[in-house]
This record gives sequence, C-alpha cells and structure tokens, in this order.
Amino acid sequence: MLLAVDTSTAFVGLALYDGERVLGEMTWTTNRHHTSELSPALSGLLSRCGASMASVNALGVAIGPGSFTSLRVGLSLVKGIALARNIPVVGISTLDIIATAQPLTRHPLAAVIQAGRTRVAYGVYRSVRKRWQAQGPVRSGSLDEMLAELESPIHIAGELTSDERQKVSKIKTVHLASPALSVRRPAVLAELAWGRWQKNDVDDAASLAPIYLHVAGTPIQ
Repeated sequence: MLLAVDTSTAFVGLALYDGERVLGEMTWTTNRHHTSELSPALSGLLSRCGASMASVNALGVAIGPGSFTSLRVGLSLVKGIALARNIPVVGISTLDIIATAQPLTRHPLAAVIQAGRTRVAYGVYRSVRKRWQAQGPVRSGSLDEMLAELESPIHIAGELTSDERQKVSKIKTVHLASPALSVRRPAVLAELAWGRWQKNDVDDAASLAPIYLHVAGTPIQ
C-alpha cells in the first residue's frame, strides 16, 4: 500500500492506494496549521480504512512548487517515515498532479496554484503520447501576467480564487476547468507515485528536496 501526502499550499491532501483501489482520500484547506493538523488527519485516515503504518510499503509526496513552510511539513513527515521504516519514497511535481487529472486535448494546458502576494505559479503542458507533458520551467506572476504570456486557445486548471475564476471565465479563448477538476487530488498523486515505484524509479529520501519559487518567479530547488 502507498501513502500519498500533499502539503504544497493551504490545500492539503492524503490518500491510501493499493494499485487497484483508492482505499481512502482526504482533502481540506488549512489556515497555516499544516503541522498541527497533518499527523492527526493521517491517523484518522488510517483508522477509517482499517489500516496502519505497518501496511504502508511506499510513500508519494508532492514536492512543489509551493509554499516553503507547507512543503517542508509534508516532506519532513514523509522523510521521517521513509528513513525510519526503510521504505521507498517518490516525489511528484505539484503541477503534474493537477495536469494529470485533466482530459487530453490538442490545445495546451496551464496548471496553476496560488503563490502568495496575489501571484500564481503555473506550468504549461502539452498532450504528448497520450499524457500531459510539461513544457519548460515553472513560472510565476500575477494572473494578468500569466494570461498575457499564455498562447490561446488554452485550458487552465488548478487553484484560482473566486475573483480570478470569474475573470478567466470571461475570456473566450480560455477553457476553464470546473472546480471539481481543479482540485488537487491526492489519489492522483498516489497513482503517479505508484507507477514510478513499480518501475523502481524512486528518490533518495535523505536528499529529496522541494521546489520553491523566488518572489521574482525563478524556480529553485
């Protein structure tokens, strides 16, 4: 069984996955309480699924881009479990989680998360060999800056505020994913991590690092 953990932003997610079923999944929005809420939520999820940490054989974790503090909480938990139990860990791009959940189209896709200070972080994807593949580095800026940079027509999915969604929905050349499809589902993270684990494409727990963004928008690790 694989445990997936996503604390990239204020939106937090946990999932348990066995390769054939999503055994349990939790998502919630926290007000900077990642540290105090994550462990109790994990205990509750395991209990509801009739599972325990002893039955977890691998870990998947969202590695960003995202908030420095929130990413650190998730990575610390996952690294601690991986090193203590000597089980594999797989780091997955936060924007890949959003993109993977979207239907394939011939038009490009922009996967978006909140980056703070009225900014968004986003990555552009294209459909290649029946899956979304990232094109270029992660970028950040205001919503207007993002819209000015993106080619059209384009699909946009991910974390947007109510005002941002209303603004984007008025642009005829943009297809805006529904709120349900814009949710960053930890079950998708689990499925991506499971696929890599089965290929023995895992990360070193000790050196696995999150992807942060400078305020100016330059991606760093």
